[in-house]
Amino acid sequence: MTTTTLPLGEVRRACIALVGPPNCGKTTLFNTLTGGRQKTANYPGVTVERKSGRLRTPVGHTVELLDLPGSYSLRARSPDEAITRDVVLGRQTREALPDAVVCVTDATNLGQHLRLLLELRQLGRPLILALNMMDIAQKRGCQISIEALSQQLGIPVVATIAMHKNGVQDLLGQIDILLSQTSATSKAATIDTWMEPSPEAIRAYHREVERLLQEAVIQEGAPERFTRQVDQILLHPVAGLLILLGILFLMFQAVFSWAEAPMDWIDGSMASLQQWLSMHMADSLLKSLVIDGIIAGAGGVVIFLPQILILFLFILLLEDFGYMARAAFLMDRLMSAVGLNGRAFIPLLSSFACAIPGIMAARTIAHPLDRLTTILIAPLMTCSARLPVYALLIGAFVPARSVGPFDLRGLTLFGLYVAGVLSAMAVAFAFKRIWLKSHYQPLMLELPPYRMPSLRNLLIGLWERARIFLRRVGGIIFTVMVLLWFLSSWPAPPHGASGPAIQYSLAGQIGQALQHLFAPIGFNWQISIALVPGLAAREVAVAALGTVYALSGDEGTVTEALTTTLAHGWTLATALALLAWYVFAPQCLATLAAARRETNSWRWPTFMFVYLMVLAYLAAFITYRVALALGGG
Repeated sequence: MTTTTLPLGEVRRACIALVGPPNCGKTTLFNTLTGGRQKTANYPGVTVERKSGRLRTPVGHTVELLDLPGSYSLRARSPDEAITRDVVLGRQTREALPDAVVCVTDATNLGQHLRLLLELRQLGRPLILALNMMDIAQKRGCQISIEALSQQLGIPVVATIAMHKNGVQDLLGQIDILLSQTSATSKAATIDTWMEPSPEAIRAYHREVERLLQEAVIQEGAPERFTRQVDQILLHPVAGLLILLGILFLMFQAVFSWAEAPMDWIDGSMASLQQWLSMHMADSLLKSLVIDGIIAGAGGVVIFLPQILILFLFILLLEDFGYMARAAFLMDRLMSAVGLNGRAFIPLLSSFACAIPGIMAARTIAHPLDRLTTILIAPLMTCSARLPVYALLIGAFVPARSVGPFDLRGLTLFGLYVAGVLSAMAVAFAFKRIWLKSHYQPLMLELPPYRMPSLRNLLIGLWERARIFLRRVGGIIFTVMVLLWFLSSWPAPPHGASGPAIQYSLAGQIGQALQHLFAPIGFNWQISIALVPGLAAREVAVAALGTVYALSGDEGTVTEALTTTLAHGWTLATALALLAWYVFAPQCLATLAAARRETNSWRWPTFMFVYLMVLAYLAAFITYRVALALGGG
């Protein structure tokens, strides 16, 4: 397609919102249109994610594209849907009214998705309908008259195949036509006249959808045979659960097995960098800061990036393939045993990556007490920030050997994840039986057809996760490490002091004071120091240990890997107690802040922090004492 440009002065920046129901391929379309030119933030005052990206149209318009949360209707029933409604109505704080809206629908499921389009058409805003997944519709024998649908609706209608670059050219062309017809100053004022549709209006929408389908759908496609055949296996009440458990087991095995080579490469690179700097920098406070503070700290966290990316790879694959909704369906019966429904499973599964999006995803749960319970137990799911701590301790104390076809370290990691899940279910059971009581809410989910995951989506998703993780290393962790290095280096030891300098520093004094509190669970003063900056983010504890041991050891200890240092300096009972501590410990201020925003109160985050700290201390105490009794000292 030949690219032309508008005359000088006619090219302008526009804002277009992508709106559509869940599972319509909207985010895939967004990724194809914007590629890596994306940024993610939160809408003001809420934790709903704001995804925007830039694209350049064939004739030269620069467009900011908004990927709004999935919604079946402007009649919002969740915070996500409320954001979508408010943006398209121009009511969202510090978000300009979009120049136009692109409504994305699944061409194979128009009967369920056209109602949202009819509601958007009522607003009178510039509107384009994108019939996505047209390739799948055609394979099923479905024939849709785009011309007839466009004529009936009175708006442009285009076919798109979001997974392919060539499948969005018609949409780009329509965007150019629409923007050329809409001047930059024609943007309407905030739409204050919109009212939530009444039951009669909703029935009228459904009648209109039926009429449109009769006019525009020439031939209905055959049902998706592959999806139905696969669902007979994956949704089986017994076989389906076993398959789900097997997928999760494979995921945690892969976290260790697949990441070994890239982790070794990162470890070797960091060691070489430390050695080179040690040889070429003169002895000074700056040298100590760079080698013992920054590299020993932040570098000790970067090494776990491959494991985190592998975990996200599995989660993104399951989402793209269409399995996530099935997993929620499978878990509905088990979740109902603790007073929740299967819809809580998706937020809890998301919490394996990070508790913050898990807490945010709880907005899809209709009943407020079920939503609150899910928020309170989300931190018990083993998030990726715990992974560096688990990997460090497992690598130091669990031998690298096979147990049948499985890796022993992978089995240990899987056991820790299972412990988190069982703990979350036990706490939910207690909460729902004591004072967060509610009636069981039947699960209603749209099960999307199975699709081949998009390589572009996977790469963009992994890049986003890597960038977020490295930003934490470069921001929070770097800042904490510099502060910890200062506290660990000042004041200087008195004349004639025989111990390591850190013992006489502010950090050493804090650690010695905290050791009295943590001694009953086997924690030494180095661990006590690391737990304090770990409040900023769990993975900071690994960086803190790297800094503390680099400054508290002799020259030989400093050059050894932290894993080897811990294996020689700690007892097995201490390591197991620390693992038990991290199954429960709420050491992430961002998680507490997200809970505060979602509950609009500090009451529940405070309760969350206290109950998790109590559980962490009790679990570590019991683990330490049992391990000592069994000879782990």
